[in-house]
Amino acid sequence: MGTHQRAAFFDVDETLLNTKSMFHFLRYWMAREGDDGSGHDAVMAELRAQADAGVHRSEINRRYYRRFAGTDGRELAAAGREWYEKYRTGAGAFVLATWAAAARHRKAGDLVALVSGSFRGLLEPLAEDVGADVVLCSEPLAGPDGRLTGEIRRPMIGTVKADGVRETIAELALAAGECFAYGDHSSDLDMLLSVGNPVVVGADPVLLARAQSQDWPVLSAAAGPLRRPTAAAPSEHLPHAGA
Repeated sequence: MGTHQRAAFFDVDETLLNTKSMFHFLRYWMAREGDDGSGHDAVMAELRAQADAGVHRSEINRRYYRRFAGTDGRELAAAGREWYEKYRTGAGAFVLATWAAAARHRKAGDLVALVSGSFRGLLEPLAEDVGADVVLCSEPLAGPDGRLTGEIRRPMIGTVKADGVRETIAELALAAGECFAYGDHSSDLDMLLSVGNPVVVGADPVLLARAQSQDWPVLSAAAGPLRRPTAAAPSEHLPHAGA
């Protein structure tokens, strides 16, 4: 990973990608198996009902991966890359302000990390596009035959995202107060609080209230086409938190 003085941690769904990648991928996966969309809609309705009933996001993440029990892990990874290669061509596929921020971090020599409840097969091609050095994600477990058990090592959701960020900072001997984190949802709050420079993306009311009270930067969630990270112009600067 080289030598870095700082790190920038990016949530993925609706922070870098203008979608919820796991569920967008699920439609793609089920269509490969002949689903006309009705099966996917039923699954989504079931998951929404679970969330409305108070099932924790981490448990919903686990239940999502149980749907892939028995699948060859290599097949799932390949399908994830296929999905991303198709998704990335969309006119509104990416959150532009966050994408530009990642480019500025790369230019500044910062380590760039993706932090997501999605799986590595979806995230590695995104990491290649954005120039990320590290992927922290939900990792499906496989048996000796390479087939998925339906369980994951840990759901990279909520407080676990913050754990992953802190572990990475400690492993690289970085100063948390010098690091950055970007998130769009209230479940990202613990991750944002684990660094000295939190940045809110979009209009989540919980995060906006915290940003207002603590003078955190807020980025637009406006979407557009793929923009590969490029050298930032001299006038462009990284956001600075008020803390």
